[in-house]
This record gives sequence, structure tokens and C-alpha cells, in this order.
Amino acid sequence: MESFESHQASSSEMRAFTWLVLLVQLLGLSGVIMVAVWMGHFRGGFAWQSNPDLEFNYHPLFMVIGMIFLYGDAILAYRVFRNDNKLYIKILHACLHVSALIFASVGLKAVFDSHNLAKDPKPNLYSLHSWLGLTTVILFSSQWVIGFVSFLWPKVGMGLRRRLMPYHVFFGVAILCFACATCLMGITEKAIWSMPKDYSKKPAEGILANCLGLILVAVVTLIVYLVSRFEYKRPPSPEEEHLQISDE
Repeated sequence: MESFESHQASSSEMRAFTWLVLLVQLLGLSGVIMVAVWMGHFRGGFAWQSNPDLEFNYHPLFMVIGMIFLYGDAILAYRVFRNDNKLYIKILHACLHVSALIFASVGLKAVFDSHNLAKDPKPNLYSLHSWLGLTTVILFSSQWVIGFVSFLWPKVGMGLRRRLMPYHVFFGVAILCFACATCLMGITEKAIWSMPKDYSKKPAEGILANCLGLILVAVVTLIVYLVSRFEYKRPPSPEEEHLQISDE
């Protein structure tokens, strides 16, 4: 079996990695700004409970911040800080997940409040967007709990952690893709419902919504690419190398 060193990235590949990570941050922040402009400028701004229609506007903003931007950064943490103390990166990874979960939870409350507190209450959980979105948040929460118990709880052995790691990585990336798909559905629904007669005429709001969707796809695609490249993987620690040798 080839050693990890034979797959390590060259200096030029690491420069490309750095630029791609910076591009992810730029595109992610652009997506957050775009959804804030969409909800703030075109959809009337933000309010909490006093105006259910405007409370809804927190939903897309917080879901993009939590389930795309912060979650994406949590996934990249092990690649970006590949040579730092692993315990510190585990804590950073977990904290970013908690932050993403807080934003997602408030975003969910905002959409349920906007439906339930409206003068003419609207039904909940009937669209594919809502089904996939709730599934994604539940999977995300489960992934965090399982990851915390498996990789931060000191009594879990290294052997079990190594067996669980491929599943943890797979579901982490899969959930991010689910989140992106949910966002695209939500963007389309919001655009059609907000501009039922004008969307096809390509108004500025519609173009902004479409560009937002493309930005989110680009962010998630780049994250999946960076995570899937073996040479960008964090080098194993001495104890992990020892365990791998003893298991072979």
C-alpha cells in the first residue's frame, strides 16, 4: 500500500488549495450578502413575530448562513488547519457545527412562526422543500451528536473511531449536498410565489435569486472537490499511524 507521503500535495497544489479555499469564502459571503439584499431590499426587510411576513425573511438568510456557509467551513476545517493540533481542530469543527445548528434552528422557527402567526395561517410541511429541509436538519443534528460522542468523547477507542470515520465523512458531505438542494428548491419557490407574473420577465429580483442559486452550487461544488482530493487530506497523527500499522 502506498504511503500517505506519496500522495502529499506539492507546493503548487497547496497554493491552488489556498486560492480555492479563499474562493469558497468569497462566494459563501457573497451568497449571504445576496440573500440579505433579496430579503432586505426586495422583500421588505426583517421583523420578529410582530410582522409574520417579514419574520419569514430570516428563514432563508439564517439557513444559508448556517447550513451552507458555516457548515461548509466546518467541513473544510480539517483541510485548512491540516498541520495544527488535532484536538483544537476537533473543537473548532464542533463549534462551527453548533453555530450552524443554532442558525438553522432559528431559521426554522422563523418559517413556522410566519405561517402560524399570520392573519390567515398557512399550512406547514406540505412541500418537497419543507420535507427535504426538515430531513436535512434532523440528519445534521444526528451527525453532530454522533460525531461528538464518537470523536470527542475520550472513552471511545481509536479503532472504533477509524471505522466510523468514512461514514462520518460521507454523511457530512451528503448532508451539505442535501442542504444545497433544499436551498435551491426554496429559492425557486420564493421567486415564483413572490413574482408570479413577473418572474418570467427576468426582473432584477429574479436575476438576483437565480444568481444566488448558482453561487450556492459553486460553493458546495468547490467544498466537495477540496474534501475529495486525497493530497489535501490531513496527515495522520503518530498514534493513528501506529494503529494503522498494527491493524495491517
